[in-house]
Amino acid sequence: MATLLVRRRRGSTIDEATRRETDTVDVPNPAAAPGVETVDDTTSAPVDVLPELAEAPPALEVPAPVAGRLTRLRDRLSRSGSPLGARLLAVLSKDHLTEDDWDELEETLLLADVGAGPSAELIDALRTRVRVEGLKNPAEVRALLREQLLALVDPTLDRSLNTAPGAAADGSRVPAVVLVVGVNGTGKTTTVGKLARVLVADGRTVVLGAADTFRAAAADQLQTWGSRVGVQTVRSDRDGADPAAVAFDAVRTGRADGVDVVLVDTAGRLQNKAGLMDELGKITRVITREAPLSEVLLVLDATTGQNGLNQARVFREVAGVTGIVLTKLDGTAKGGIVVAVQRELGVPVKLIGLGEGPDDLAPFDPEAFVDALLEG
Repeated sequence: MATLLVRRRRGSTIDEATRRETDTVDVPNPAAAPGVETVDDTTSAPVDVLPELAEAPPALEVPAPVAGRLTRLRDRLSRSGSPLGARLLAVLSKDHLTEDDWDELEETLLLADVGAGPSAELIDALRTRVRVEGLKNPAEVRALLREQLLALVDPTLDRSLNTAPGAAADGSRVPAVVLVVGVNGTGKTTTVGKLARVLVADGRTVVLGAADTFRAAAADQLQTWGSRVGVQTVRSDRDGADPAAVAFDAVRTGRADGVDVVLVDTAGRLQNKAGLMDELGKITRVITREAPLSEVLLVLDATTGQNGLNQARVFREVAGVTGIVLTKLDGTAKGGIVVAVQRELGVPVKLIGLGEGPDDLAPFDPEAFVDALLEG
């Protein structure tokens, strides 16, 4: 498909504070960092191709309504079977629970990545209730377990995404800016693309910022996601460009075009790479000179367990994480990571991914999640 690369003219200046932050930028421009191109895949023909020879633009995809996704994803989760819920119910349904049974329950929770503290809390609560109430009926046992698991997942947390446009100090409209962070391999770039579809399905206008400049495939991948739903992508035309400059230009573009949300993808950051983490801090500082950050979403692989918690600790310190996106939650054996990561960061899981389909991303619902755990 033909692509139009729109280069903004150069000549004006970035304020001095921003120039210091984007110290690798050698040609100032408030509308576009040097080497950064605004890619709009809704354009029907490139400027250097005769109109009669240009390819017809592809039909835009219509993302699935967000309201219907949760039910579909919950059904899939339930059909996959729940080792965690099944094991807990099997033990609790015994006529008499021995110490070995309680140890088995705790081990099951630990293997599901619930964490030592929350596991002990759940076992203590179950012991007390079973001893006092003498539960025997399977329905009563299930209701008790559901109640206690739901308390651990914590339905009182605010899981809404802050994607409403705001106002600058001068009263002008600014888009909501969502920074997406995480290590390589968690499905971060894919999550940004899927989140764009969620927003488009909700009637929002979006600009994507491809600030992962160390991996050309990431920018290509993000641009492809955007083109499917008519979303503009701001990216660099060279590998290794300053990620902060790309992020800055994406926010500038979103503000100039009056869009609702700017989604900024970043390079995968390893917690033992201090320089890369410093760079993430730089991206944050540069973005906030143009518009405040509305959300910082940390993408975690649900199967990584304690290693994922180690990553979460670092990102909380560096990026000010406001929400978690758990990917690869295709099965529920490790579903306890929801509890563990929320306890570790003190911020909620806001989105979950349960498959590889383009619309397999949905808001996290504690009750639906716990019910799915117990369906197995």
